[in-house]
Amino acid sequence: MKSLFALLGALFISLLPTMAFAEDKLSSGDTAWMLTATVLVLFMTIPGLSMFYAGMVRSKNALSTFVQIFAITALMTVLWVVIGYSIAFGGEGAYWGGLDKMFLKGVTVDSLSGTIPETVFMVFQMTFAIITPALIVGAFAERMKFSAMLIFMAIWLVVVYAPITHWVWGDGGWLGGKGILDFAGGTVVHINAGIAGLVSAIVLGKRKGYGKTVMAPHNLTYTIIGASMLWVGWFGFNAGSELAADNVAGMAMAVTQIATAMAALTWMLAEWIFHGKPSGLGIASGAVAGLVAITPASGAVGPMGALAIGAASGFLCYLGATKLKKIFGYDDSLDAFGVHGIGGIVGAILTGVFAAKGFGGAGFGDGIESIAGQVTVQALGVGATLIYTGVVTFIILMLLKLTIGLRVSEEVETEGLDTSEHDERAYIL
Repeated sequence: MKSLFALLGALFISLLPTMAFAEDKLSSGDTAWMLTATVLVLFMTIPGLSMFYAGMVRSKNALSTFVQIFAITALMTVLWVVIGYSIAFGGEGAYWGGLDKMFLKGVTVDSLSGTIPETVFMVFQMTFAIITPALIVGAFAERMKFSAMLIFMAIWLVVVYAPITHWVWGDGGWLGGKGILDFAGGTVVHINAGIAGLVSAIVLGKRKGYGKTVMAPHNLTYTIIGASMLWVGWFGFNAGSELAADNVAGMAMAVTQIATAMAALTWMLAEWIFHGKPSGLGIASGAVAGLVAITPASGAVGPMGALAIGAASGFLCYLGATKLKKIFGYDDSLDAFGVHGIGGIVGAILTGVFAAKGFGGAGFGDGIESIAGQVTVQALGVGATLIYTGVVTFIILMLLKLTIGLRVSEEVETEGLDTSEHDERAYIL
């Protein structure tokens, strides 16, 4: 009997390392990939988006565009730590996550989110919270007060971005519960930023001389370099949203490249046909449109779906940026709505179509059995985001307009925001 107990004891001791390994969910491979993906997404904003936008404004406003996005990066980082992460991912409510994780309470060196440290997940999601408000800058470029911009972005993150993030990705979020497919942020990031940008452009009004004065981009080399950085960084955005180094991340990377290339070519050809010549700004904008549209679909569609989404977004975003704003007369300075709003809507709806296994997709959301059912849920997510973000953004802007004011004076706008807001001027190489 003693020998039997001794044998069992030795067996138990020999299994201890295996048992500990089985309980340890941390994956060094997944963690290494997510550290890389997080850096890639931050790279999208600074320097990628900064250069993309700064090249499209007039030279007198180039530095101010860089400063706005740099300041947003710092401000959103602090707010995400203080309250944003908690609202987005802190609990299981239908509409918000609560305040239990304010100041990252409970986020320790040992806490995990799936197979990666929660700190890595938190920072990865922080980079999304940084780039989304930064995208809005393109809609009101060259005319918003720096102080008003900072206050607007701070409030917007807390009452718009973080709650919608919870709706879609948070535990218990009501849109996630309905089976919406938004792998990397079609509704959360692009429709959200696009409609906020449109409302901002309308509330602030047109730039002085808009439609009468030439407002050509001052340095399209910056813009194309910035678009190139966005393209590279977007692999972290989309493939990283799997939160693992696996086959789904691999397909997300593949369809991101395919859709982006197709959209760039489609925009270029559309411009060639309607305008007579292809432009650098056009092909760069087309690439960004494809990146936007494939974002919600990247974990759900196959290569053929990516080609279709790329073609649709390239053409429809071209129309949105060149035709739609002329018809309605709003001044979306750098086409934040034309590219991100319309591209996000196109991608969200078409995700519901091309997620079908018959098109090579991965299948529908939980409880959904048909294309019609998935498209209905996708449309619900689009509509809810458009309405909530549009209304709340309008309220925030009007409160600021009635208190501290939103827009710089005509004299400041004529002089340029570089010198008037920052007492500096960019040196153009």
